[in-house]
Amino acid sequence: MIKFLRWLFSPRYRLFKFAFALSILFMLFWLIFQALGLFRDFRDPRSQNFWQWSQSNAAERNELLSVQRDTCPGAPFILPADGFIGLLYADPRGPYSQAQPHQGIDIFSNSEPGITPVYAAYDGYITRESEWRSTLIMRVPQDPFDPGRQIWLYYTHMADQAGNDFIIDAFPPGTQDKFVEQGTLLGYTGDYNGDALRTVWVHLHFSVVLDDGSGHYLNELEITNTLDPSPYLGMNVNYDCEPTSTGCTADPSCSNS
Repeated sequence: MIKFLRWLFSPRYRLFKFAFALSILFMLFWLIFQALGLFRDFRDPRSQNFWQWSQSNAAERNELLSVQRDTCPGAPFILPADGFIGLLYADPRGPYSQAQPHQGIDIFSNSEPGITPVYAAYDGYITRESEWRSTLIMRVPQDPFDPGRQIWLYYTHMADQAGNDFIIDAFPPGTQDKFVEQGTLLGYTGDYNGDALRTVWVHLHFSVVLDDGSGHYLNELEITNTLDPSPYLGMNVNYDCEPTSTGCTADPSCSNS
């Protein structure tokens, strides 16, 4: 240690050596932080289902699936896809964090890409921006819980890893404000993750997005621009809820949002 300090503080290449030492120190702190996050996630009771999902075969995964083709009592939306609701609203588990939690829910498919259908959760108007490969957004003119405001429903990951989309032909790039009824087929789940190096399991990411007050959707990547889907689905899909099975519940309002 003394030899290292002498080397570090010797005049020759001092700035370079300090920069090198700081980079090593930063890397160590980052590795410790990541390890603590993984340890925290592993201890989370909800993560046990993730472990089961990752280690099970297709038949064993069936017990983790949520299938809700009809609305839950008192709820306006249907679940837009069958699957394992593995990442919840406001979920801080990786790849998310306490500072940047999950903005919607991820419904993982017990199938290969392009097989599990995605349906319109509610009546609304579909838009697909010209540059979107795997994404649709639905304008709902009247929030069923607050008719004075407009909301948007965001559906994404409907493409394979190469970006070949599984959205049905009725919604080509550039589609604007096309009306569909609740339950209309929109496409199929996929594993597209843009240009990110990290691969993802086959799933649908679904979120409820606020309007900016001028008829446009806000940035879905910011959780403050989204709403907890729990009351809309009639299901406890908020991370702050006690771990329960994600089926219909009489009280889906346990979030502190």
